[in-house]
Amino acid sequence: MASSGLWALDYEIYGDVQGVFFRKYTEDQGKKLGVVGWVKNTPYGTVTGQVQGPKEKIEIMKNWLRNVGSPMSRIDRAVFSNEREISTLEFPNFTTKY
Repeated sequence: MASSGLWALDYEIYGDVQGVFFRKYTEDQGKKLGVVGWVKNTPYGTVTGQVQGPKEKIEIMKNWLRNVGSPMSRIDRAVFSNEREISTLEFPNFTTKY
């Protein structure tokens, strides 16, 4: 079976990431990179989500989530989990969930 080259990754971002347009900038960055997935606030003051796409773009998105974020955010910690190869994208685009 040939590799699709597509990967999926779950993430949770800790710090000052709610009320600072973090979700909007994350959605914009995902669309800019051409990856798919979602982002949402949690009741615990974090932002969580999933991103899917080519491995190299997933790595760029991980770096952005860990080190950049929105201009007014403060990222204390980024936790990435459930990184796995997938056969097909499970989302049509990158969205914000509520």
